[in-house]
Amino acid sequence: MPTATTAPAGATTILLIRHGETAWNAERRLQGHLDIPLNGEGERQAAALAAALLGERIDAIVSSDLGRAKQTAQAIAGVRGQEVEVDPLLRERCYGGFEGLLYSEIAARYPREFAAWQARNVDAELPPGKNLGETFRAFYERAVGAIARHAAGHPGKTLALVAHGGVLECAYRAALGLPLETPRDFKVHNASVNRFAVLDGRLALLSWGEVEHLRQAVLDDLP
Repeated sequence: MPTATTAPAGATTILLIRHGETAWNAERRLQGHLDIPLNGEGERQAAALAAALLGERIDAIVSSDLGRAKQTAQAIAGVRGQEVEVDPLLRERCYGGFEGLLYSEIAARYPREFAAWQARNVDAELPPGKNLGETFRAFYERAVGAIARHAAGHPGKTLALVAHGGVLECAYRAALGLPLETPRDFKVHNASVNRFAVLDGRLALLSWGEVEHLRQAVLDDLP
């Protein structure tokens, strides 16, 4: 894991944040584009995150248009008196017919597609559902492209982008040059802060998986 460093001169700093916990996160039910709100723990996480970031410079806050991300972004913005810009391109990957199901249910209902997903076939089509699924490659290009566009629009600034676990995975892979086909061997935590720098269109990882603010909130609640 890269050691945390500061962004180089002239770079745009990205605080890429995953939304707080939802009930479906807790039970490992796949959300995708389905709009699931934060649960009580997610609301606590969002408040702790907002408090932890209060002393940091953030020039703009941009969120996915899904409620769980917007709730998290609004917690950050509310204590700062800032507005939240919404960008649907920061949405989670759309999983088509997988959405709303537990992993065990996906394996039972769609065994062929589930096997391809677990084997990291990045061009495999997903079964149709309420929403039209995306291949992982198409999702990667959408997510990384959205991050790059926001960075290019705010040169030298610091942005908080509030998104989803899949978007964070894409950014991590882009920054480290990891092939899309390799297994995900890194954790993506709810309400984590993950820092990147963007200079000359290149994404660099500064730190990953900052969650100390969540642990501190637990300590503060003890008598």
